[in-house]
Order: sequence, then C-alpha cells, then structure tokens
Amino acid sequence: MRRLRWSGMRRLWMPLLLVPVIAAAVPTAASAQTTARTARTAPAARTASAARTASAAAARALQPGMSRAAVKALQRRLAALKYYPGPIDGQFGTDTLEAVWAFEEVQGLPAHDYVTSAMQWALAHPKAPRQLVPRGGANRIEINLSREVLVLYHNSQVQLISHVSTGGHYYFCSPGGGCGYAVTPTGNFRTVVFMAGWVHVPLGEMYNPVFFIGTAFAIHGDTDVPLAPVSHGCVRIPMDIAAFFHKLVHVPGEPVYIR
Repeated sequence: MRRLRWSGMRRLWMPLLLVPVIAAAVPTAASAQTTARTARTAPAARTASAARTASAAAARALQPGMSRAAVKALQRRLAALKYYPGPIDGQFGTDTLEAVWAFEEVQGLPAHDYVTSAMQWALAHPKAPRQLVPRGGANRIEINLSREVLVLYHNSQVQLISHVSTGGHYYFCSPGGGCGYAVTPTGNFRTVVFMAGWVHVPLGEMYNPVFFIGTAFAIHGDTDVPLAPVSHGCVRIPMDIAAFFHKLVHVPGEPVYIR
C-alpha cells in the first residue's frame, strides 16, 4: 500500500513540478522572438531615421526660391571666390544655383540643388581650382571636362569660375549632313571669333558664342546647362555669364585649354 500511495503521489507531483519550467520557458521564447524582430527592424528604422534627418536638413538648407539675409551672405561669399551668383540681392535664383554647382564641382563635392553642410564647411575652407596648364599663359581659359567647370585666368589670377555642360558622348546625325558622337575636343586652342546674340546653326542655337575651332565649336550661352554633359560638343555656359563672358576674353587669340 505504501508503494502504491508513493507511486500515485509521484504521478500527481510531476505535472505540478513541470508547470514552473514550462511557464519560465514561454517568456524566454517570447523574448527571443521580440529580440529577433527588433534586430530585423533596427536597420530599417535607422535608414528611415537617416532619411528623415537628411530631408529635414535639406528643408532647412538654403535653396532656390528662398529670400533671406543668409542667401545674400552666400552670394557675397561665392562672388568673393570668383563664382558668379548673379546680383547680390538675397534672392536664391538660377544664377545662384549655377554658382553653387560650380563651387561644388571645383571642391569635388556631390552636386545638390541646395547648400549642404559639407558645402557650408567648404565655403569656409575653399580649395582653389586645379590648374590644367599652369604655364599656359597669364590670360587663358581652362575647361575641365571631368569636373564640368570653366576657369578664366587674367594676369595669372582666377577671374571667373563657371559651371559648364560639354559633349554628351551620344551618337547623333546633323540635319546639315553627317553623323558622329557628341564629343568636346581636347587640346590647346585659341579664340577665333565672337558673334553677338543668338546664332543659328544646323544643330540649334548658340547665344553670344566665342568660337575656338573655326565656326563649329564654341563657348556659348544656352538656356539648358544641366549638371550632366549634354551638348553636341560645344561648351555651354549659363545665359547670365554668356551675357558678359566675351568682354572678359581677348578675341581672337585667347588660349583655350580643354582637358
């Protein structure tokens, strides 16, 4: 009888002993699942947070359409560094944006349509444009195809820095006959002739072109001077700069170096 009672009581106790073990295991498994979910969602959360931070920074940054004292200070700084931001009027328009692009290109910064924190730092610690031909003459024009930037030197000093758009390397056929790739030629050239106003050519129009190879390749104004190289081979400059660029260079004879 004692053996039967002990055996029966043991059968009753065993389930009761297992209950705490099972109860302890359930929270542990739930905690593991929660940790796994947290680990999976953490990178996504960090990415979303970074995106929101970048978006907020862009919203606070100086950008086109703004009108404030900080824009005027930006314009003054760019002008002092020989970029052309347009009138120093505190209005962030196309002229100022193109000057921002030119500055970013020279500094080796990614181009944006607003003033980034990296650009703010670079404005306080600017790098001079890299000289392509240091012994190319006191007065010369240098065009850097890899940076899409033009630098004009006068008396061996930087006089003007401008964003440009050069040959887009696409294949095209001219209405005047002949097909080829849109490439801006590299080499050493000289200005040949200046033509005032809009000049009509088979491939379109040029504003105030300063030609450096016959009357085929020129540095000229255009209403479309994007960050990407898109021209047929000429060197496009912003319209506001094209309005006076020809007055800053000697025509004919100013050296033009394209690298």
